[in-house]
Amino acid sequence: METRSAKRKKLLLNATTPDSPEDHEDRITDLPDAILHQILFLLPIRSIAQTSILSKSWRQIWYTFPDLDFTSIGVIADAPNNNSSNDSNARKKLHSLLAKSAEFIYQVLALRDPKFSDIRVLRFRACLSFSRLNVLIRRAIRFNVQELDIEVTTNDYFNFPRSVIISESLRVFRLKSRYPGFRLPPAMILKGGFRSLYSLSLSRVILYDQPSLVNLFSGSSFPMLKKLSLEMCIGLKNLNVSCRGLVDLTLENCFQLEGLEIYSPKLENLRVDGCFDAYSNSSWFKIDAPNLEKMFWSHNTIIENCSVENLTSVRESLVGFFMLHEDLNAAKIQSVSNFLSGLSLCQSLTLESSCIEILSKNYHLGGVIQHPFDRLQSMELRTGFSKHNLPGLAGLFCNSPTVHTLVLKIDNVQNVERRKWNRDLWESSSSGEERYWESQSQAMNSFLHHLKVVKIHGFSECENDISLVKFLLKHGKVLQEMFLCTGISKPRNSLERDKIKSQIMGFSRASSNAKILFEYI
Repeated sequence: METRSAKRKKLLLNATTPDSPEDHEDRITDLPDAILHQILFLLPIRSIAQTSILSKSWRQIWYTFPDLDFTSIGVIADAPNNNSSNDSNARKKLHSLLAKSAEFIYQVLALRDPKFSDIRVLRFRACLSFSRLNVLIRRAIRFNVQELDIEVTTNDYFNFPRSVIISESLRVFRLKSRYPGFRLPPAMILKGGFRSLYSLSLSRVILYDQPSLVNLFSGSSFPMLKKLSLEMCIGLKNLNVSCRGLVDLTLENCFQLEGLEIYSPKLENLRVDGCFDAYSNSSWFKIDAPNLEKMFWSHNTIIENCSVENLTSVRESLVGFFMLHEDLNAAKIQSVSNFLSGLSLCQSLTLESSCIEILSKNYHLGGVIQHPFDRLQSMELRTGFSKHNLPGLAGLFCNSPTVHTLVLKIDNVQNVERRKWNRDLWESSSSGEERYWESQSQAMNSFLHHLKVVKIHGFSECENDISLVKFLLKHGKVLQEMFLCTGISKPRNSLERDKIKSQIMGFSRASSNAKILFEYI
């Protein structure tokens, strides 16, 4: 009689040593092509190509694979900095590798049949001639490519591929020239295409011969465009963006820009970084975007003529300027105040140190922010925190009546006066900083009645820092948390630090719930 143990072993043996041909069935190959494509999408492109040697059916799967990402086999590297023999050899090897990668891409596209194998995504990085680049792009367009992402290095300037302009299938197009750049065709040719494009990204565009793109990015030229990114548009002077469906706009390192006008009723995200000519005397900026939610404006020169309108939906803003102190006049100072007034309805605001300096100069001149930040909930300020910046900080606190979270990131800038705090000397006669803050307490009444969380990064245990801490603890009616994180490269003696910490813990507090937390690095 067969035991249960023997029966289990027999069943297990039969399961692991099949006898019928059906048990040798290739279940993976029988999967639908769409599922196989999804599985292969997780592999590098070379591994996917190697599956074509398995069988005729797998070769067909490779020939119809819709997502061709060749970025794993092509590497773009910057040119060597000198002409040594080692660098010359390395350059030759690199160009040889990239040439082979480009040839592989060319062969893959040549083997496909455009009648049965549309391309959904094509991405590649290569070093090749413009003629070969143009051939690759034309082949991709023949396969009705929907997303085309190209990063190239060429031996000379090249012209924007016209086959892209007339493509009816292209939805996403990104062209980045690492070196030396490319030129756009005449505006009339550009206006006639891009009917289906909803995302466009161009980098290193040479525009010396057509420095104005006033009427290009309009609703009639780009009816479906939702995302636009322009980087290093060399020679660009004036730009007008009025695509009615545009949602996301990014401008970076267009440093020669002098005039910018944006009218996009559906725009939600705006990033302008490293733009505008610092030596221009006639720069201007105008924006009308009622649905704008996020605005990033950094490393831009101060614009003299600024009009910020209808930003009624803005939630987050970051503002900073590239400032030439010798050119900082009353008109530019007022322009910054006007710019910030246009953001008065935002809920979260970050200001870089240059803004604090400019606002402090404005208050010294008797100027004020025209519109308070009545909806502001969170404010982050980056500042050198010298006594010269106190008017700007105080003005912001006075004009932010509903802020509940304040973050200060203090830059320990060299040559900035940072006097050490000495409690014994302080108590005999209060410091100028302490007297200044006390003089502003009535104007900050609403701010002090809403502030709940204060975080100070770069806290240096100096007079400026501690005077503000003492003031906020003394008058913060609903303060719940005071977080102090030091960023000093040469910390104080541990005994002296413990003494100052103990003294801060002993400051009077308007809120019995206020907790003070220290972090030393």
